[in-house]
Amino acid sequence: MKALYNGLNIQDLKTQHPSDIAEVINELNQKERIIAFLLLPGHLKAEVFTYFSHTVQEEILKELGSKETAEILENMAPDDRTEIFENFPDLLIKESINLLSDEEKRIALNLLGYPEKSIARVMTPYYIQAKKGWTVKQAMQNIRRYGKKAETLNHVYIVDKENKLVDDIRIGKLLMADEEQTMDSLMDYQFVSLTTTMTREEAIEHFDKYDRAVMPVVSESGVLVGIVTHDDIFDEIERRDTEDIQKFGGLEALDLSYTDTPLLSLVRKRASVLIILFLGEMLTASAMGYFEDELEKAVVLALFIPLIISSGGNSGSQAATLIVRAMAIKELYLKDWWYVMRKEVLSGLLLGLILGVIGFIRIMVWQQAGLYDYGPYAHLIGLTIGFSLVGIVLWGTLSGSMIPFLLHKLGLDPATSSAPFVATLVDVTGLVIYFTIAAALLSGTLL
Repeated sequence: MKALYNGLNIQDLKTQHPSDIAEVINELNQKERIIAFLLLPGHLKAEVFTYFSHTVQEEILKELGSKETAEILENMAPDDRTEIFENFPDLLIKESINLLSDEEKRIALNLLGYPEKSIARVMTPYYIQAKKGWTVKQAMQNIRRYGKKAETLNHVYIVDKENKLVDDIRIGKLLMADEEQTMDSLMDYQFVSLTTTMTREEAIEHFDKYDRAVMPVVSESGVLVGIVTHDDIFDEIERRDTEDIQKFGGLEALDLSYTDTPLLSLVRKRASVLIILFLGEMLTASAMGYFEDELEKAVVLALFIPLIISSGGNSGSQAATLIVRAMAIKELYLKDWWYVMRKEVLSGLLLGLILGVIGFIRIMVWQQAGLYDYGPYAHLIGLTIGFSLVGIVLWGTLSGSMIPFLLHKLGLDPATSSAPFVATLVDVTGLVIYFTIAAALLSGTLL
């Protein structure tokens, strides 16, 4: 049997999970990857294909003939197929859709017709439904008839004559019922659903709130049109969290994965934010220029500038991280800003006091040990550093915690209050605080 990679052959791969098969094939070079994929059994191709990156998927489809492409797309779950089409060039989408059967083409076009970020884009139209007047026996017959194609059999969805969703019944309840009972006798008319116009972010909140593994999707008029399963929601959560982490790291969110993003696109996404931060940091130089006379008189103050501004930036980044995450998982809401401010004022004071004491002790120890001569006013320099750290850490903590609330109030994503952005803000304002305190404590001595 032809070896594929690291001694594995086709027979070995057939026994593995599709995700593991895709991982093995993905390690091959382009030519070997195409051959290995073509050698897979027909029923595995569609499953394995969904686990490839968008770049590899496009590469494979371009190399395959129309028959092989049609077979793969025809056998894929509609939601997985829609996700693939979202990242394909328009021409390839058109060519691919035209290869589908009339029924699958209708489903594909219907899903692509919904707004890009709507939950309807990731739903599947393959589920089990029953009429409220049916008996349990009729419902079970319907399950046997269509169950193989359904994405999940967790629930049977009950619809009225107009196909509007009126209830959902767990399959376990159906199995335990007498076969002559009507579906209406098993219903409690208590169900939760998503609407086609709902965003994926809102859908994630519904899954979390109601702790469901699958949820039905209805039109605005209540007509049942599909279901969304937990694995689709997990994918959306991963995308959302990845986007937030990238924004918080100080860059625009990537449209594709890191490995699929072209070099120039990656540079553009990072450069825009770096330029803004660089222009912001220029204000640091302006602030230092404003206090040039103080620096000339007390050059020793310059030694502690990195210490001062980094402490403020670090405290701000910590606070921003905590608040953004708490808002993301619904621990905090906009109305909680005053509670957060009070808590962060105390946190900032205590943290600043801890660092301030350490800073003061460090200067006095160095002075007494002869490691550095700060002159006759070493104690005043120590107090300047100590008080400056208290003020700057407090300011950094307040800035980092309040900026996410401000952005949320303005209708922006709190995650854009990135750690670099907060650090840059505190760098500039921290210098003002530092030299203002220095001027107050050292006036008449060094200044």
